[in-house]
Amino acid sequence: MIRLFLVLILAGLTTVQAIAAEDNKTEFSAPQTETGKLTIYSTTDLPAMKPLIEDFQQTTPNVSIVYIEYLTNELNALAAEACRKHQPLGDLLLSSSVDQLLKLANDGCATEHNSPETLRVAEWANWRDEVFGFTYEPAVFVYNSNKVPPAEVPRTHVELADLLRERLDYYRGRVGTYDIRLSGIGYLLAFNDARQTTTVFGRLLESMARASAVARCCTGEILEEVARGNLYIGYNMLGSYAYDAAQRHPDLRIVVPRDYTLVLSRGALIPKGAARADLGAAFLDYLLSERGQSVARTNAFYFTESGELPPGVDGPQNLKESGVAQPIRIGPALLAVQDRAQRQRFIEDWAQSMIELNSPAWMRE
Repeated sequence: MIRLFLVLILAGLTTVQAIAAEDNKTEFSAPQTETGKLTIYSTTDLPAMKPLIEDFQQTTPNVSIVYIEYLTNELNALAAEACRKHQPLGDLLLSSSVDQLLKLANDGCATEHNSPETLRVAEWANWRDEVFGFTYEPAVFVYNSNKVPPAEVPRTHVELADLLRERLDYYRGRVGTYDIRLSGIGYLLAFNDARQTTTVFGRLLESMARASAVARCCTGEILEEVARGNLYIGYNMLGSYAYDAAQRHPDLRIVVPRDYTLVLSRGALIPKGAARADLGAAFLDYLLSERGQSVARTNAFYFTESGELPPGVDGPQNLKESGVAQPIRIGPALLAVQDRAQRQRFIEDWAQSMIELNSPAWMRE
């Protein structure tokens, strides 16, 4: 997330209402006389949420919105500390690291919410009516078509591992993925990769380590480096961000892996004791509504559980019907992901394999 870059972009936009941006905080003034203010803390980049915020304000024109961005681990730490002090962090939390939201809910930091819109949520994307998934996003491979020959495009995790072994010199230092020590979503995806098949995950991790894979904190950094040709392949990128980047960079291509595809649903949680829990609930209902989902498909998140893949994406025609989709269920199993001892052990093993033993010093930033 390049916050200064986002601020500069926003400064050049003209909208029906005033937008004021300050570092990681953006304020959307009410289109009409303000009667309430909604504060959202989120890990989702503003350009993805802006169309949804503006459309919501068309339905609720007397509400101003403060949107504050953090990295996943930062937001989780702030929310957990606020809960311990009985000082809710805003009125709504949005995070791609749904395991962290689930842990917050399990620790008593969430408000239960029921409405006709929450009934629309798939069973796998609803935890005790406290954490709701509102997107459907596959973890994809991305590559630069000028750097990866058509015959070498990997379409399964095994093919990617084999490619890095067979073409080690060519791809050394040219593959990017999350640094799971810094990225909550990177950790969540890696942990679930290991659950799919330990053998394949171990083989891929070894291949990426031997190829001196570049570890970065954020999806945007990796996508931009692949688009520029500094990296050739990006692994486990969020499909929505990848598709948005591919629309801006025609050399960037997307592959939905055909052996299995992890699917994430970004989560929403209303903090316990939120000052305007009613407005948090209203925005959550909008995100889950048919109208909100339509705006999201068109402007921000692109992939749907029941629909076909977006144009130009290399993968099965329908992700769900193909049988390769493996949704990360928002449920008790995610608590194991946040178990302190298990998390530390997994990250240490990953770091030893990926960073400490195999990456040259110039990549350990």
